[in-house]
Amino acid sequence: MPAAGQTTVDFNEAFFDEMLNSAGVRALTRGAAEKALNIAKANAPVDTGAYRDGLQVEAVQHAHRTTYMVVGTDAKTMLIESQTGNLVKALKKAKS
Repeated sequence: MPAAGQTTVDFNEAFFDEMLNSAGVRALTRGAAEKALNIAKANAPVDTGAYRDGLQVEAVQHAHRTTYMVVGTDAKTMLIESQTGNLVKALKKAKS
């Protein structure tokens, strides 16, 4: 067994960039975000409907991959989230 510091690993970054940006991986990650979005909308508190209707999925480009986030565009999103935790609950439910 090599001692600490004697083992090196060289990753093929181009391979991982290609794989993480492939259509299949993007579809899987977007699908997970869409699942959380649907749960969040189904459980959203409704007064005027602006909060629920303002929930959407956004793509976020990083150095080596694209991720997807469920975001709220209504001005009261942060207030509603602080009181209900709707998005956190939706993410936890989508994970199971």
